[in-house]
Amino acid sequence: MQYTHLGRSGLSVSRLCLGTMNFGPKTEEADAHAIMDSAREAGINFFDTANVYGWDKKGWTEEIVGRWFAKGGGRREDTVIATKLYGSMSERPNDTFLSALNIRRALDASLKRLQTDYIDLYQFHHIDRNTPWDEIWQAMEVAVQQGKIIYNGSSNFAGWHIARAQEAAQRRNFTGLVSEQSIYNLITRAVELEVIPAAQQYGLGLLPWSPLEGGLLGGVIKKTGEGGRRTEGRAKEALETHREALVQYEDFADELGVAPGVLALAWLLHQPAVTAPIVGPRIQAQLDDALKALDTELDAEALAKLDTIFPDHRTAPEDYAW
Repeated sequence: MQYTHLGRSGLSVSRLCLGTMNFGPKTEEADAHAIMDSAREAGINFFDTANVYGWDKKGWTEEIVGRWFAKGGGRREDTVIATKLYGSMSERPNDTFLSALNIRRALDASLKRLQTDYIDLYQFHHIDRNTPWDEIWQAMEVAVQQGKIIYNGSSNFAGWHIARAQEAAQRRNFTGLVSEQSIYNLITRAVELEVIPAAQQYGLGLLPWSPLEGGLLGGVIKKTGEGGRRTEGRAKEALETHREALVQYEDFADELGVAPGVLALAWLLHQPAVTAPIVGPRIQAQLDDALKALDTELDAEALAKLDTIFPDHRTAPEDYAW
């Protein structure tokens, strides 16, 4: 396993992060525990979850991870656990967003579900435009002082949100954010405009979610042509729009002798801002495939070819202005 620091922090994390969103709704608990055991054996020490995961049964996924930790054997000690808050956990008006009250309640609830006394990386799942940063950071400072969290991260932030958060934290002599979790893959590259430059400027590690664009980059053209699983959600909506590029992409993967999904992850691992793509396997085989990306080297010619198939963005404003 390859490891790197999470942003400017001293925290060492694996180059792949195990996403747990499917655990519960799509993956039975026993299978989820087996996947986590396998990830740990492979050296993945970075797991990502959120308090809302489980969806109809919010908190379900954290509970599954918590029961895995409770098995002992060094599972908790070997794991850098990241979770998130923001989404509504009940109908109560203060059980959502980033108020100091919700931060306190949500944090304690996640600690209980995860069966741990601290969270390594506590992330804001979305920007809260109505809560002042001084209120947010004061609540996080208290949580750090209490030993309940160690680091903070953001998710789905715009570049200027990162800037505002970090400037506010610096005024308080607080560390602020060490990571940003954004959608980023060969097809969806808007973060290259401003989010990645902001993250690099402020020393945040980038954690791409949906690295296969909902399965679209996992060989969907050939799979559907062979009677494989049909696309759904984000991938279904985007398939026709990107069909021509996907055909070229899958042909290029064949030329390289690499599975399309492995190629998509390998491309992310070659991007300088990326700390660890978040892979969210439903089954063991998907984790096994993801691990192959760590041993896949792409030369400058291959990277340039991928940029031709799926055009990149330059940093704003040069992307759209002189």
